[in-house]
Amino acid sequence: MAQIHWLGTGLSAIPGLSSLIGNGYSVIVYNRRVEKAIQVLSAVEGDYQIVEFSLTAIEQRVKAGDVVVSMLPGDFHVSVAKLSLTKGAHFVSSSYVSPEMQVLHEFFLKKNLCCVNEVGLDPGIDHSMSHALVADYKKSGAFSAANEHSFISYCGGLSDTPNDFCYKFSWSPLGVLKALMSSSVSIRNGDAYYVTKPWEAVDLYPLPMPWGAEEFEVYPNRDSLPFIDQYRLNGGLNIKQFVRGTLRYKGWKNAWQDIFSEIDSLEVTNAQSRLTELSDELWCNFAYKEGEVDRVILTVELKVEDDSEVVWHKQYIMDTLGNGEGSAMAQLVSHSVALAVEAIIAKEIAPGVSAAPDDEVLVERWLDKTSIICDHLVLIDHLS
Repeated sequence: MAQIHWLGTGLSAIPGLSSLIGNGYSVIVYNRRVEKAIQVLSAVEGDYQIVEFSLTAIEQRVKAGDVVVSMLPGDFHVSVAKLSLTKGAHFVSSSYVSPEMQVLHEFFLKKNLCCVNEVGLDPGIDHSMSHALVADYKKSGAFSAANEHSFISYCGGLSDTPNDFCYKFSWSPLGVLKALMSSSVSIRNGDAYYVTKPWEAVDLYPLPMPWGAEEFEVYPNRDSLPFIDQYRLNGGLNIKQFVRGTLRYKGWKNAWQDIFSEIDSLEVTNAQSRLTELSDELWCNFAYKEGEVDRVILTVELKVEDDSEVVWHKQYIMDTLGNGEGSAMAQLVSHSVALAVEAIIAKEIAPGVSAAPDDEVLVERWLDKTSIICDHLVLIDHLS
């Protein structure tokens, strides 16, 4: 059987890693601090060993046919993927497919190797929900390319109980701050909608959760447009709205005004150093404390209209809290990654660089696993 090389034992790694070991896979775990990895895996029994992380250590141990899993910061992914290629091994990460990663597609394809990305929470589980909705709609009698199609996908990692800041951090805030400096592109009212400052595009968003409706704040992030093709909403379909974005507690925009003002005033020359300082301040003041519980909400919705009449409208809503098995975020991200590893070993994923699979069997498997992890996961048919 292929050996699994799991790089990193950070906050989002342990549940899925433990699951793979418990399911009988042979795993080598790499971490900068060996003692930390030993501690977090102390209750796990199975065939695994822990070694100090370095690219040299990986290169020395990886064999052809193995699977390398990067739970490292995103800057490492392409280097590790290239190393996997040279060793004839498959590669998995939960991060978005970067242009540099996409360039490797033909190389992985020629070696009959998989390079699977976007198999965490967001991106990851949101992809599975999106594929399921689009496939369901296309099989229905309501399908027509001429219909007006509105697609939304919002995800948020939240605290169990809202605080005055409307947020808590489970890892370095630097990534969140950098994301607030990034522009986004989506579709609104049939046209491209460009946003350079996310806080200027915040909307109120009521979520009709059967266990208790709530209002949140949402805003678009990154470039949503490539996902039109990924979700098979291409081919001349009339797209009225298409957005992938971030969900926060109501009041978040007001609570973060000082941060937005600071980010807006940063000069390029000192941006990185000031962001690092600000990140340290936020981590000190708003990090999760031991025993505090996180919450994850994800919703994916497809609404279809014909002459302003809604003819098809379904929505996934997921809402879950952390528990004794780990934080909600860690469970959702790492178990999804583990499913990708198992699918590669079972030869269920095609070679090349790819995102979360759209195969109906695998989509159902991902959603079934998510339903086991979550406190609440429903598919609402708004027309029933």
